[in-house]
Amino acid sequence: MSTSRPASGSARVTMAEVARRCGVSPMTVSYCYSRPDRVAPDTLRQVRAVAVELGYGGPDPTARSLRSGRTGAIGVVLGEHLAYAFEDPQARRFLTGVAEVCRERGIGLNLIPTTGADSDVDRVRSASVDGYIVWTTVDADPVLAVVRGLGRPAAIHGGPAVPGVAVVSIDNRGSARDLAAHAFAGARRPAVLSLPFDRNRLARLEIGPDPRDVAFPVTRDRLLGIHDHCRAEGRDPGGLPVAVVARNDRAEAASMAETLLDSCAADAVLAMSDQLALAVFDAVGRRGLRVPADVAVAGWDDGPDARAADLTTVTQSLRDQGRACALIALGDRVPAGDAGWTVTVRASTRDPERG
Repeated sequence: MSTSRPASGSARVTMAEVARRCGVSPMTVSYCYSRPDRVAPDTLRQVRAVAVELGYGGPDPTARSLRSGRTGAIGVVLGEHLAYAFEDPQARRFLTGVAEVCRERGIGLNLIPTTGADSDVDRVRSASVDGYIVWTTVDADPVLAVVRGLGRPAAIHGGPAVPGVAVVSIDNRGSARDLAAHAFAGARRPAVLSLPFDRNRLARLEIGPDPRDVAFPVTRDRLLGIHDHCRAEGRDPGGLPVAVVARNDRAEAASMAETLLDSCAADAVLAMSDQLALAVFDAVGRRGLRVPADVAVAGWDDGPDARAADLTTVTQSLRDQGRACALIALGDRVPAGDAGWTVTVRASTRDPERG
């Protein structure tokens, strides 16, 4: 006896109906979708064939998650518009590490964009995920309290620190202090090309800004480390030009790189990412100047572009940090402590010994 698919609008075919037709238990049908390795090959083929014939699409994922208490996905709260995940080199490398863990564990990935709107909290709270990863955000971001209060595993990349929530990050202050020793060696007019200070993302030039006024903890800690180095060398950080960019983008940073060279006559620029450092390379080249003889340049992250440009930079693995955050969001135990980093010295900076 053959059975045709139900007409559009008719009652949904159930797992029990498929089981009766095949002469197996509903649990066996369930395993055909959730644990096919536990079902005999002939039975698996029969169940799937009957399911197609009856128009059965598989267990209801909503009902299954309600029964198990798990959704089979983790959420990444971006703190940016959605396109940022694909445009920003740092975010791409980080999310590659997250995606690797998701693939290995057979779970989904939910990207949750937030931009400071009132709807952010509800979007994060209602996400169907088993754990959260929060991309670096500002200290006062209300989604931090939401993530902490939900009681699900969570990790914050880069900060800020929240009681009871793991933070995965390098020592940004220490790495900045060490990098500045190379970036500013022999410089008379050092300057900084900075990541955004806050969510307003206003591109501007400031002279000696107070790091305590910076809302993003990664930017704040890097600026603090630069100040540490300046003071140790007898420089007054209060006179340090800091050009702030709106986005971590080589092309968009061009105007602020031009400002440091034209308005400030900078002969050394410590940039807070490789992309920003390469924007300085571009500006130096347009003037017929040389790196590092006329302008020393240093960056952060050590991506492929940095190696190609022979750029002195802070080497860190954003991919490994993404993996660590994903494992924490899945409830795994991950060793505590800062992520690894090192200053990789190349030809874009002067020799500190010669100055």
